Amino acid sequence: MSDAWLGTAAGGFAVLALVTFVAAAVNSVAGGGTILTFPALTAILPPGADRLVIANATSTIGLMPGSVSAAWAYRSERAGSPGFSRWLVVPSIGGALVGAWLVVVLPPEWFAALVPWLILVAAVLFALQPQIVGLATRLRSPAADRPAASLPLACVLQFLVAVYGGYFGAGIGILMLAMLGLLGLGDIHRLNALKNWLAVLINGVAAAFFAAGSFTGSHAVSWPHAAVMAASACAGGFAGSAIARRLPAPLVRRAVALIAFALAGYYFST
Repeated sequence: MSDAWLGTAAGGFAVLALVTFVAAAVNSVAGGGTILTFPALTAILPPGADRLVIANATSTIGLMPGSVSAAWAYRSERAGSPGFSRWLVVPSIGGALVGAWLVVVLPPEWFAALVPWLILVAAVLFALQPQIVGLATRLRSPAADRPAASLPLACVLQFLVAVYGGYFGAGIGILMLAMLGLLGLGDIHRLNALKNWLAVLINGVAAAFFAAGSFTGSHAVSWPHAAVMAASACAGGFAGSAIARRLPAPLVRRAVALIAFALAGYYFST
């Protein structure tokens, strides 16, 4: 092992740790950290036909501790959520399992072909976040005084969001905020608290699925990179939650959207 290689590897881990910190902070506010960690991992991991699939699985596992820390930081706001919202746990777990299963069983070439489109979708979600959440608020039925009446539709929507979350996941926070807004569950902080908890379930199920596949030999995960990400994600999740109430959200949203559009253009061109 040469000193030059060691320096390059160490530099790659350092960059990954920094990107993961920022990604976990962004996740705690609105979601979309995968847009940052996924391309970082694809640039660091060795070339191969399944590099993008490995990067996706590693990113999911590495960001998981950040989701947990963000949910813990928002636990007081989540305490006020109505009991019926717990039913969203079921479609979150089921959808995440389906999405993660699709990553493993579909050919890696399919995932590679979808990556530009997935990133483009996430970029559009970020760019249109205010309009999406605003539309959800306007579409809220008069039954908003009885939000449990919208629960069946919310469960279906949450299942679809969780399938996407298990498969790739960038932008699920915005989708969940819009969906939870339809239920009339309170202000943005309460919605964010519930969104972070549901993200823990979706990411946790997908991460467990990918980890199990790695140990059984049906799927690969880069565990050294996942370990570096996990440590950095914990710090980023706490930091993002701590400053979420003071953060200029429109500025962060525009910055992440611009990065996502640039990455989508890059993947479309390669």
